[in-house]
Amino acid sequence: MTSEQVKRALEELVRERDWAQFHTPANLAKSISIEAGELLECFQWSDDGDEARMREELADVATYCALLAARLGVDLDDIVLEKLAVTKAKYPTEQSRGRSTKYDAL
Repeated sequence: MTSEQVKRALEELVRERDWAQFHTPANLAKSISIEAGELLECFQWSDDGDEARMREELADVATYCALLAARLGVDLDDIVLEKLAVTKAKYPTEQSRGRSTKYDAL
């Protein structure tokens, strides 16, 4: 999910500014939540958010997710695929297609 180009660019940005010292898992998780809140704020009064602002906030969320994954030593592709397998098992197509019902109520 995160290309090598993006990983290198993030590593360079952090290294040049000596920010790694602040990138504890807790701080990065907080930052993800904060940026997700800012993304949600784009839709506070309307379902039609400003596209430029949404892109910026989504990029911030993705950036902090990539930084946290790197800090934890996990590959985003791997953990997303693992989670998709779990979700597929919890939500069988024949029971969940076209429904938003939670898995325990299917």
